[in-house]
Amino acid sequence: MSRNHPGIKLSRSLNAWGSPAFKEIFKDEAEQLAPRFLPLQQGLTQSSYVSDGKFSIVILMVSEEADVIRVKAGIFFTGLVPGCNCADDPSAANEMMEYCEVLFDINKDTAETGVTLLPE
Repeated sequence: MSRNHPGIKLSRSLNAWGSPAFKEIFKDEAEQLAPRFLPLQQGLTQSSYVSDGKFSIVILMVSEEADVIRVKAGIFFTGLVPGCNCADDPSAANEMMEYCEVLFDINKDTAETGVTLLPE
């Protein structure tokens, strides 16, 4: 599912394209996005909700198309399994490590970035 969320512009990454620093700048810029801008909820496999905590990106592949810079990346993030909040079970939400792979398509003219969750 492609998500062209309004507001995702990876301008620093676009400006760094072709330089040795591209991967480092992309990783830094993408990790500053709010989790809600990424298809993490759809990528959950073990938990129910995505936490608002930090996530980590691993770049798996970078390529160039006619109009986009394409970055395939793995994302490690935390999902939550909520407790039932019953009187006899006051347990808090449990955290689970999650992983999914996505494609970032950075428009070479505007830096607008679409993010697509990849199937397992």
